[in-house]
Amino acid sequence: MPNRLGRNSNCTATHMSRSMFAATTGAKGKHAIVRPATTLVVALLVWYSVNRGASALPGASASTGTPRTYTTHFPRAEDPLSEGGKWTNGQKDGLDWANVRTTPGLAFGTEYGGRRPAPQKYDDSTALLAGAWGPDQTAEATVHAVNQNDKTYEEVELRLRSALSPHRATGYEILFRSSKSASAYCEVVRWNGPLGDFTYLSRAKGSQCGVSSGDVVKASMVGNVITAYVNGVQVLRASDDTFKSGNPGIGFYIEGATGVDGDYGFTSFTATSR
Repeated sequence: MPNRLGRNSNCTATHMSRSMFAATTGAKGKHAIVRPATTLVVALLVWYSVNRGASALPGASASTGTPRTYTTHFPRAEDPLSEGGKWTNGQKDGLDWANVRTTPGLAFGTEYGGRRPAPQKYDDSTALLAGAWGPDQTAEATVHAVNQNDKTYEEVELRLRSALSPHRATGYEILFRSSKSASAYCEVVRWNGPLGDFTYLSRAKGSQCGVSSGDVVKASMVGNVITAYVNGVQVLRASDDTFKSGNPGIGFYIEGATGVDGDYGFTSFTATSR
């Protein structure tokens, strides 16, 4: 989402046949069940490996179920971000938002930017991890940022308990401005569904909220409490009971410039749930 401290607040704001064999007695009976038992074990191991994400791309790893962890350094150039079908995207899956793309080692947005009216300008680049995730979630990412300019609103975003479907995006966004000046800000925002329909849950302003290259941003949601950190220091907290489930992910927003999406993004990302 955009410079929410400066964005138009008209957006409702304060803002997922049985196989059997019988065991027989005696030596012959024991040998008779070795082959089907071995086959069953192998089949189970193959199933387990596939569902644990053992075939993740180099530089990416995943596990399914809860607890669950996914880590990536965005090893490939992709538009949109996929990593073997492990991500959903704002335009590809939600239609009304922008996708996230990657070059090796960097994820960044594809939003047009510039000066656009609401609600069109709120089409943040969004990517969410696929699959089932537990409700207590943590997302953490390392920031890339160059050519910072306070006339441009560039935001890096973490997503928790979020979901995408055609013309609908829900969940929680925790954003940090790409700036280290007094004009920096960070916010917790709830996405309510339609494009441009969001609610502010917590907002703060100041250099402690801003980020630059190498900074690590983190957001967690345990129960109904959302907490945001920059380099391990808590900068924001909010609580909300609207969404009980969903998926973690990332996002990016730009306002005031075009053609500079690659100036800011994430070089790594880790999500966990339980």
